[in-house]
Amino acid sequence: MANIDLVQLTEQTKKLTAMVVEDEKVANELLSSTFKNFFSEVTSAYNGREALEMYKKSKPDIVLVDIIMPEMDGIELSRKIREINPKQIVIIISASNDIQKISETIEIGVNSFIQKPIDTKKIIELLQNVVNLISKKKKVETKTFSISLPLDIYDLVNDNAKAESISKNAVIIRALREFYQ
Repeated sequence: MANIDLVQLTEQTKKLTAMVVEDEKVANELLSSTFKNFFSEVTSAYNGREALEMYKKSKPDIVLVDIIMPEMDGIELSRKIREINPKQIVIIISASNDIQKISETIEIGVNSFIQKPIDTKKIIELLQNVVNLISKKKKVETKTFSISLPLDIYDLVNDNAKAESISKNAVIIRALREFYQ
């Protein structure tokens, strides 16, 4: 494991919300309490059907799902979440080593699969991977940023960008920040 700064990692994860879906009460409580140290808000559900209803209301940044659960298993839940939001970060946390089920999670496109029991090292690696995934998404969103400006304002932005050797988007973003502060 690379040398990870836990304080910096926690600062990043504290901006996010998570949902734990685990049918075993003790495991659910343990995962939820552990992740509350890292995320701003952690909700939990004990089966897929309950989780789907909670997901529709709370739209967490990360969904951590067990595979084997009553009413609706984690695979079906992951599939339904992907139908609602194809970009949702879904992580399977399961003791199952059923190759068929694991391959189904891959087909659905879950972001990660972690085998139980989970140790501290795995949790830290998981959190680092989540932060990296979200950073990549934000970079993609930033790269596609565009805005239409009246010609006179465009010229002003263009002149300022050239004078400071920065991008036009950087000039606009700075102006928006100043305006909204």
